[in-house]
Amino acid sequence: MPLLEICIRRLIRYGFTNIVVNVHHFADLIIDFLKDKDNFGINIIISDEREMLLETGGGLKKAAWFFDDNAPFLVCNVDILTNLNLRKLYDTHCTSWAIATLATRTRTTSRYLLFDEKNTLQGWKNVKTGEVRLPSDSTADLTPFAFSGIHILNPSIFDLIRETGKFSIIETYLNLVPNHTLKAYSHDADIWLDVGKPESLAKAEEIHKAIL
Repeated sequence: MPLLEICIRRLIRYGFTNIVVNVHHFADLIIDFLKDKDNFGINIIISDEREMLLETGGGLKKAAWFFDDNAPFLVCNVDILTNLNLRKLYDTHCTSWAIATLATRTRTTSRYLLFDEKNTLQGWKNVKTGEVRLPSDSTADLTPFAFSGIHILNPSIFDLIRETGKFSIIETYLNLVPNHTLKAYSHDADIWLDVGKPESLAKAEEIHKAIL
């Protein structure tokens, strides 16, 4: 079963029935696949990035027109397998003052998001290069969490995005830190796997049934 299908089936289970899928590599195969599946009986729109892959921020900005109902929306990477309760994540965001809520985990990675004791985003760190960004100039003790590739955003964020073209949404988040609230949603107890790496495929085959 393709990762895209696993992702869509999970989204449907948690009540998400209006979906936009950005395509670049093998775009025609993805479009034909969705057509053959009759869009799984829900509303699925294609955001075409065949001319240029716009990364997580640029791709989201290109599809901004889709999020026109003024309701928070979920963004997820298709190459992530997880049993995270997406509805609980969404509802938690809706009861907060955050402009974005990021699913996070305590795991080993090269780049971390830094949060204060209230789980509010304060900065970013690359442990390989030693680079640290603290836009808020926070002096509090900060906890590093790894981003899980799943987040809930308020549509008002589109009025605040100053980046253009190809860019990472993390860049936008860091630029918003001084004046806006972005929260962590920890889900260490859940299954989580990045299947974007070939060495993860065997593990993915073992756990994908638990995800569905």
